Amino acid sequence: VQLQASGGGLIEPGGSLRLSCAASGFTAAYYRFAWFRQVPGKEREGVACISAGDEATSYADSVKGRFTVSRENARNTVYLQMNSLKPEDTAVYHCASIQDLANGCSRIKSDYYFWGQGTLVTVSS
Repeated sequence: VQLQASGGGLIEPGGSLRLSCAASGFTAAYYRFAWFRQVPGKEREGVACISAGDEATSYADSVKGRFTVSRENARNTVYLQMNSLKPEDTAVYHCASIQDLANGCSRIKSDYYFWGQGTLVTVSS
């Protein structure tokens, strides 16, 4: 089982990036996913999640209206579209997953079992 996050990079404030989380070794359709971010010295923050059952989504207040999480089960991939990026969005972004067909999702890190290695997003001019 492996989660591979990609798509990070250096972007100017106001720009957009799309992160991808490619799952291998399991069928992503049966799993719920979440994106977390972490900066040194701070707790890992749950940014967005998407369920398997009803593809319900949930967002942290800090990103609501700017970020969109989606999934493409045929490609075993989950995405995080990030628009109107701000310097405070700078962090290492991780995807996480756990097998769960229920409706609804969680942005609590202890609710997830599988973790990707992270991709760095730097928002700076």
